[in-house]
Amino acid sequence: MKLEKLDLPKSSIEFLKSEGLTKLYPPQSDSVKAGLLNGKSVLVSAPTASGKTLIATLAIISYLSKNKGKVIYLSPLRALAAEKFVEFKKLEKLAIGNKIKVGISTGDFDNVEKKLEKNNVLILTNEKMDSIIRRGVEWIDEIGLVISDEIHLIGDDTRGPTLEMVLTQLKRLESKPQILGLSATITNSDELAKWLGCTLVESTWRPVPLSEGVCDGGMVTMADGTTFDVDNTIRGTPIDLGIQCVKQGGQSLIFAETRARSKSLATKAMDGVENLLEKKELEELAKISKKILGTNENTDLVRTLAILVKKGVGFHHAGLNQSCREIIETEFRKGTIKLLSSTPTLAAGVNLPARRVVISSVSRYNAQVGANRPISILEYKQLCGRAGRPQFDKYGESIIVGKGNGDEIIEHYIKGEPEPIESKITEDKSLRIHILTVIVTNPGIKKGEILDFFLQTLGGLQSRKSTIKFAIDLALRFLSSEYLIIKKGERHAATEFGKKTSMLYIDPLTATLFRDAIENVSKKKKHTFGFLHIITSSEEFFPKFSMRNKDYEAASLMIENHTSELLEPISEYDCSRSLLALQSWITESSETALSDGLGIESGDMHRMVENANWLIYCLREIAKHVERADLLEELENLRRRIVYGIREELLELVKVKGIGRVRARALFKHKIRTLDDLAKIPVNKLAEIDKIGLTLADNIKSELKKVRY
Repeated sequence: MKLEKLDLPKSSIEFLKSEGLTKLYPPQSDSVKAGLLNGKSVLVSAPTASGKTLIATLAIISYLSKNKGKVIYLSPLRALAAEKFVEFKKLEKLAIGNKIKVGISTGDFDNVEKKLEKNNVLILTNEKMDSIIRRGVEWIDEIGLVISDEIHLIGDDTRGPTLEMVLTQLKRLESKPQILGLSATITNSDELAKWLGCTLVESTWRPVPLSEGVCDGGMVTMADGTTFDVDNTIRGTPIDLGIQCVKQGGQSLIFAETRARSKSLATKAMDGVENLLEKKELEELAKISKKILGTNENTDLVRTLAILVKKGVGFHHAGLNQSCREIIETEFRKGTIKLLSSTPTLAAGVNLPARRVVISSVSRYNAQVGANRPISILEYKQLCGRAGRPQFDKYGESIIVGKGNGDEIIEHYIKGEPEPIESKITEDKSLRIHILTVIVTNPGIKKGEILDFFLQTLGGLQSRKSTIKFAIDLALRFLSSEYLIIKKGERHAATEFGKKTSMLYIDPLTATLFRDAIENVSKKKKHTFGFLHIITSSEEFFPKFSMRNKDYEAASLMIENHTSELLEPISEYDCSRSLLALQSWITESSETALSDGLGIESGDMHRMVENANWLIYCLREIAKHVERADLLEELENLRRRIVYGIREELLELVKVKGIGRVRARALFKHKIRTLDDLAKIPVNKLAEIDKIGLTLADNIKSELKKVRY
């Protein structure tokens, strides 16, 4: 279908052409035929890279050219949301009925930015949308188009229930918004479409044809029966497959089951890839390597990455900080890095295709069972979907490394159908959280009405009514016994504690644990280590690292040094490595020390800090609720110590913008310990202090005035 045939304003057609588009891909054309531009709800089930973002773009342009409402784009991940924000920001150039203004919000569940309502295209994480619904903001009734990306994640154990609740709530709006669901290929897409009230558009089309196969004993067998050899070297089959692709002028993405393996595979590949590169390429890679070292603390992980990048190889996992990940992603997209080894999280995150995807193992560690388990067919399809770069490759290849089980792999993974999506909303934790939300947002609701609501979820479609009713009864009993809700006659309402819990976006079980701990805390004592212990022990804390044998001695010593701060007696066996890391962080341990001593990398530390900041905020809000005003200052100070990674003595200095943990410590060593001290020191003397300089000294003085006056 040509662009000119679309029922869109002429200026929109010209805009799309300026972006290099001339005609629609089959899934895009099928979506238009299904009524996408006429306000009809559509579920698109199609492979990765089949043009689903353009389908969303067409829906946005069509809706805003005819309506004054808001468009909500839901994303499961912040990284994906950021990508889409950049993509859709281009639409602001368009001159159509309603001027397009694009906004994004992905964090701070306790806060709904006022500026959001000024935008008519909002890119939100599923969790952020859930938080907005809980707060009942007025502009929710203006939503006219909902686009849900990666909607198949509704079957995910952790993210799924929130997405399911959000979509159920949005479907029930009086405005009856148009829904556009974007999904990977799934077996029960018809069931999902029925639940959403969508017309189903299914497609197996890809712009770059995908060949899938398995490598066993040095021989690759593709699903269509063709075979080819790969050189067997001491590097191992995954790397041999990757290097073969680079030799043929492509890029290779190797999925490893663990972080350690992703780093190990990349290390094995470096010399083989380096030998294939030209002098100019190596010179460019040397600059990138220097950039990695120059902009990050030189932990062992960062140094290893810099060495590998010099040779055209990289690795990617959550232990790397944002700066390193962005450099690797950018250079792989540009083609500078030829071979990338990554953990599977990349497949569900940013868009990084390669000509050949190598899946080094179809087993993955499952924490719930404490052992390796085969990955699902759906996960495999997500991994192999990264094969083939639309702008550069005429074909894509996905190859699984077998272990004498090649035929079995072909039958199960390559020829098999992805598992059907199953709702997780009726599980105990999900119901506990979301029933409270329903009661908070619908005060005076009856039990029958709660049941009716959950029967409208996907879980309601997939489960027996009696099963859901029984599960709801259990959840209501818990919420009532912990005084999160009260019952008057047939009607339920949330208590102030219940409302607070829902707005804080934590599990009611966690909220009750926090409340009970805080109510029993002694007065006139420091509780820092005890507060850190309770938040790192909570269900919400992430990432949580278990103890290694060599960590117990350090934990025992830490407990001994902070016994008076504990909320309850604990032993080293009640600790996690995350607790040790946070305590070390607020006593100014460097990233290198955390990496060498505790095996906690900077990416992990960043997420821990973000998570701990939120949970300490929750503790503080609950302390307010139970009228423990004596704890508020300590909790607020602890929050700031976590954010900056500092000892208590630096709290005053970091109030000034531009002063972080390193500069604050440098100032403290020069006997500048208060804002008054900072005000007294002349600019030229301030500039002489390590890590400052004249420009920053001027800025610090300017910012100081804002803080003091």
